[in-house]
Amino acid sequence: MSNPATTENVWAAINKELFAVLGMVTDQNQSRTVGILYIVNDRKFYIGTGIRTWKARHIAKNPSVSLTIPIAKRIPVAPWVKIPQASITCSGAAAVIPGDEAPAGLLKEVFRHKAEDPEFMKDNCLIEVIPEGDFITYGIGIPLIKMSQPELSRGRAPVD
Repeated sequence: MSNPATTENVWAAINKELFAVLGMVTDQNQSRTVGILYIVNDRKFYIGTGIRTWKARHIAKNPSVSLTIPIAKRIPVAPWVKIPQASITCSGAAAVIPGDEAPAGLLKEVFRHKAEDPEFMKDNCLIEVIPEGDFITYGIGIPLIKMSQPELSRGRAPVD
């Protein structure tokens, strides 16, 4: 069976979305996940958050993360028909970039007009995630009709 996922069609799908689930590990080795909004710049993910949030604190101590991007699938003329969501998952190395040290262009993309407020930015940061290895996919690069067949829907593609 051929692999339906390619690096290019995976990045194209990622760039159409804005929501992901970020997985991390606490300093007590407990796994945690959180839903996040992201932007992509130069094939890196950027997430805006408060500098004192638990996700920023956990990532500062352990930069190994995972990202899973769910992609809703529907049949336009029959939206009641259930189809599994497509998904893209990857591992990555994360870094916390304080708001007053991050590039202005990225801050504006993530925080919009609030990026120009120094009081706001001193309490916020960017989390940069650089994906590593391969993307693991389900339902990327195949027609909807085949989504119910796991052996056809699974894929893997290099990050770069």
